[in-house]
Amino acid sequence: MAGGGRERRLLAADFVISFMWVWSSVLIKIFVHRILGYGAHSVEGEVVRYAASILNMFFFAFLGKVTRGGSYNPITILADAVSGDYSNFLFSVGARIPAQVVGSVYGVKLLLDTFTGIGRGPRLNVDIVKGALTEGFLTFSIVTISLGLSAKISDSFLMKTWISSVSKLALHLLGSDLTGGCMNPASVMGWAFANGEHITKEHLIVYWLTPVVATMAAVRLFGVLLVKKPKKEEPSTT
Repeated sequence: MAGGGRERRLLAADFVISFMWVWSSVLIKIFVHRILGYGAHSVEGEVVRYAASILNMFFFAFLGKVTRGGSYNPITILADAVSGDYSNFLFSVGARIPAQVVGSVYGVKLLLDTFTGIGRGPRLNVDIVKGALTEGFLTFSIVTISLGLSAKISDSFLMKTWISSVSKLALHLLGSDLTGGCMNPASVMGWAFANGEHITKEHLIVYWLTPVVATMAAVRLFGVLLVKKPKKEEPSTT
């Protein structure tokens, strides 16, 4: 019963947090451009938007801590599931990731019903090969950074979240003009579903297959590098 209660709590948290996540990026843009009145290419506006994005990531990291594991990104829980036991892997892939996708889809649907002219979500602006390489590199990088932070400073929430947030923002900016710099298949799925593009080859390869492969590669590489060589036994002097 206790395990079932925890699983239901995680599914509910994943759904709600994913729903909120797709809203947060749009609300930040509305706050910066419509309420504060900064232009789309204003330097001051970009600085305010980046600062708000980092605060936003702190807020969602706090939500993850409060819910004891709730997440809005399939990559995050996939990285944990790959290194965990088989039952945890099945639960993450078969239940938690779908909950995140459904939360994102409903979040985008409500957004489009509430606001007009908010865009179409992430767009692939290069060919499928360059797009896949871009999302793969970005995902591999952020997963590697996250694993390193968990191993080195797991007891410092503020420092871990600060480094993670700045890293995510930097990687997002690096890939924003090419693929949107997403590193979040569920969020992209919400927008793609709303636009009827969720079963296209570009979407499945660039925003799902490549990030999943990159995540598993990062976890595998990190595990290999983390393995310590056994100490050689000292020769006996007696």
